[in-house]
Amino acid sequence: MAVNLTPEQLEELRQIDSATIANAIEEFNVRDKTEGYIGSDVRCLFPEIGEAVVGYAVTVKGDSTTHGRRRNPSLQMDLWELVEQSPSPTVLVIQDAGNNPAKSCHFGDVMATIFHALGGVAVVTDGCVRDLSEVREIGVQYFARGVTVSHGTSVSLEPGEPVIIDGTPIKMGDLVHADENGVVVIPDEVAGELAEASRQVLAYEAGRKEFAQQPGFTVAKLRELTGL
Repeated sequence: MAVNLTPEQLEELRQIDSATIANAIEEFNVRDKTEGYIGSDVRCLFPEIGEAVVGYAVTVKGDSTTHGRRRNPSLQMDLWELVEQSPSPTVLVIQDAGNNPAKSCHFGDVMATIFHALGGVAVVTDGCVRDLSEVREIGVQYFARGVTVSHGTSVSLEPGEPVIIDGTPIKMGDLVHADENGVVVIPDEVAGELAEASRQVLAYEAGRKEFAQQPGFTVAKLRELTGL
């Protein structure tokens, strides 16, 4: 795996919201600010949980909407082996490979039970999922296009190969951070320094908010503070 943080480092990151993580990544100038995160077509389905998830990506493509496509059960077993072999916690990233992602379904409560038992904490997909109440109870967070009632003919394809979700490439072992704000991929080269950088971002933003909340706040005072 490209990056392997200690449990303590992972817990530090989990205590920080994903928007702050995204802001802190920008401070390192390791990628363009328009890259590395997933847009609004993939949303958090359990925002009431209120906690971030962080974990190592296990990647696969899925198709449940192509007529006549045959399942290959051995590929599903290959996927579970990849989850088992991955450092925990694990985030399963499923790229929809069918012809109707709005009607697709790539995950449900049986799969969530297996996934959680193997160290999984979240599923990210540009397709759909189902069994919301059961999966919430199991403890797996969903980030998906939406919900569909039927699994169709669900097929796993190319387990372990790189995927692209909303234009964002994700490969095996990438560190993924996600909460009700969305999903961001943490670059390997900054992962170990990101918690401290995030704390600095939070301190800076707290100062700006406190300044704006003072009585008599004006744009002129803001100009004076920023020098703009």
